[in-house]
Amino acid sequence: MAAAYATLVSALNIINNLQLHPTPPISLHTKQVESLTQKISFLLEFLQGYNPHRDYCKEADPLECRIADAAYAAEHAIESHIFNQFTNNGENMSYDGLYEALEKVIKDMASIEEEAKKIQGKVGVQHQLHTNSTPLDSSRSSSIPQQSSMVGADDVKLQMMDKLTSDLLHLHIIPIVGMGGSGKTTLARSIYEEPLIKEHFDICAWATISQEYAIREIFSGPLRQLNIEFDAKLNEDELGEKLYKYLYGRRYLMIMDDMWSIDAWDRVRNYFPNNENGSRIVVTTRLSDLASKLPNSDSLGMKLLDEAESWELLCKTVFGKEGCPLELEEIGKKIGKSCKGLPLSIVVVGGLLAKSKHERECWEGIWENLNASVNLGDDERCLKILYMSYKQLPIHLKPCFLYMGVFPEDEEIVFSDLIKFWVAEGFVKAVSGKSLEEIAKEYLKDLIGRNLVLSHELDSIGNIKECKIHDLLRDLCLREAEKERFFYNTLSDNEAISVLPPMSQARSLTWNNRQELSPLNMSLLRIVKATGFEHMDQLVNSRILRLDIEGIGGEDFPCSIWRFWNLQTLVVHIGDTTAPTDFWCMPRIRHVDFESLRLPDPSNDQDDIVLGNLQTLGTILDFKCSEQVVKKIPNIKELVFENWGECDGEIYCYNNLNCLTKLESLYCSILQISVINFPHSLKRLNLRSIKCLDDTLDKAGVLPHLEELTLYCGKFKEGKWETTEDQFRSLKFLALDYSHNLKIWKIESSDLPCLERLHLIGLNELREIPLEFAETATLREIIVVRCSDSGKKNIRGTRGLLRGRNPSSSR
Repeated sequence: MAAAYATLVSALNIINNLQLHPTPPISLHTKQVESLTQKISFLLEFLQGYNPHRDYCKEADPLECRIADAAYAAEHAIESHIFNQFTNNGENMSYDGLYEALEKVIKDMASIEEEAKKIQGKVGVQHQLHTNSTPLDSSRSSSIPQQSSMVGADDVKLQMMDKLTSDLLHLHIIPIVGMGGSGKTTLARSIYEEPLIKEHFDICAWATISQEYAIREIFSGPLRQLNIEFDAKLNEDELGEKLYKYLYGRRYLMIMDDMWSIDAWDRVRNYFPNNENGSRIVVTTRLSDLASKLPNSDSLGMKLLDEAESWELLCKTVFGKEGCPLELEEIGKKIGKSCKGLPLSIVVVGGLLAKSKHERECWEGIWENLNASVNLGDDERCLKILYMSYKQLPIHLKPCFLYMGVFPEDEEIVFSDLIKFWVAEGFVKAVSGKSLEEIAKEYLKDLIGRNLVLSHELDSIGNIKECKIHDLLRDLCLREAEKERFFYNTLSDNEAISVLPPMSQARSLTWNNRQELSPLNMSLLRIVKATGFEHMDQLVNSRILRLDIEGIGGEDFPCSIWRFWNLQTLVVHIGDTTAPTDFWCMPRIRHVDFESLRLPDPSNDQDDIVLGNLQTLGTILDFKCSEQVVKKIPNIKELVFENWGECDGEIYCYNNLNCLTKLESLYCSILQISVINFPHSLKRLNLRSIKCLDDTLDKAGVLPHLEELTLYCGKFKEGKWETTEDQFRSLKFLALDYSHNLKIWKIESSDLPCLERLHLIGLNELREIPLEFAETATLREIIVVRCSDSGKKNIRGTRGLLRGRNPSSSR
């Protein structure tokens, strides 16, 4: 069903995009557009209520396959014709073939529509268990945070804490052993984040191993976490040596999560020094025999939850701090018992219950499905429970969930990237008044609320930065995706996602130019990650291009890319590049990210074209925020620009920034500013290398929604900063980096009332950190790096918030 729904939405998006494009590459016959739109809309509505009763081991539904095939045929016909139009420059192009192909699609969809109406007449529209859930109806239980509760594991956690902080000086390895979904990683993460543990060890780092491990990542991951700079070209041994030297002499804790092979340990063990100072290594694994092979180890096993613990965890997952209604308690306990004590099953079922109607009849239906799997083996029972939660998903979430299987096991998935992928694939159905990204964010938050996707890392102000998916849920995604012909993930260096089986019809690709691409139809590719420009002219229908170019100047960037009709995201790692005026004729573009890009002034004949979908733009050199430019990008949300010249800011019209009324994030590097106006919509502001911060900060201070402020290498007029009570009322995160001339900093106890995190780096002239920060009730963390001792003296140790970091020496 996921493939059928996703392909219908995608086909509808293509048709709508062509109709709304100011300069469409092709024109469709009006009657065909009306007929296709009507039939696709009917089938989408039909699928929302169509719920064939099949188990997770059965084949895909034939009707769903027919729907997916028909919608894909429409996409193929349209996009192939666009490709031919582009490559032939529109010469001698006949629309007869396209017309005939779409007529066949319309005929096939008419046949499917008749069959669907017969089904509706026989059984009516059988809504799924969640019934009234709609694409944007994620309000139910949305305020309940994901559970990382250690229900039933308190004793194991105490044992772990004792082992980690014991007087044993020899390097000690502590394996945590348990079946998939038993809470091994949750326990390790809980311990890793304990303030006592962070205080006990000089260094804490985390490495995820997985079945298909990479030694480079085992080393480079902790190096990045510890902010240790290293050359990306270093080999495994060189990275290992760098990590060894940093760990040497320090008391460290290393978490090695999800180890599947003793070979992984044997290849890295020599790079973890035995400092005879109480250092520890924690290993999580499903394999008890692997744990027994680790030297100097003392295993701890994860036990399954008993009935009372299962019910406690289920209640926390469904209701948070609120109690369970009395009428649901009996059936709720039966549901908890049916999960057989496996925490993953409990939280996933809890996510389903949280989004379902809180009615006994609804919960009894879920219990009956669970109870049918009691006699299965552990793995099969768990899969059946997870499948039930997938089956009961609203149909708009199913393709988004299955797509999670595309990512490698244990990969930390960037939240914003995932949103772009879903939009590019065409999974997201447009809703009036919201951008596709806003809708997709609702989808992802809904999946997180159901505990099917894990919120892995938060940014500086508490928003989701990265997410992950549990191994067992990823296995479910792969199984269902293959059954529904949703995607096929190859095992070679080319990773292709295909709606239909043949590689020649792949829609997404990770590719380097050394690989043979002859089996692929380049004209159909939507998402491409490549290391060169070869074949770029064929990617007419691409929606995301990520190009990593080494040793090539920006002047070699192919101009044809700027003319791709449906390009949404363009990410390019290349030298200084100048865009052609075609940039201002890309109405579908949503995200542009270059290392350094120069934009031309819009030409007069482009006044009618507005880049209304553009949301992120960077990094722009010598950005001119003229009235003409502002009108072109009215919905921009994130802007990054640099101006390293000595020209006065008025030339660049920075006073017009306040016209960008939807701008939320601004990152700018400017040597000199005389006039700058910030829009009141700003939430994040990053200012770099500004010679005189005083006036600029006065303007930033009154921004009502500003939550994050970073000042890098800025200078204060007299080496003094003094905030007032009416400034920065919403600020949650403040970072001062290398403001070398800041000597005096004055605040009042009532200033910065929402501040949660304070980072101070390289303030070597600051006389003292204001003691008033100790009275800021919301402050949770102060990090001080490379600051003078006198600057730290007033705040050190206050409420246990201060954490100093100095990579050059141990504590």
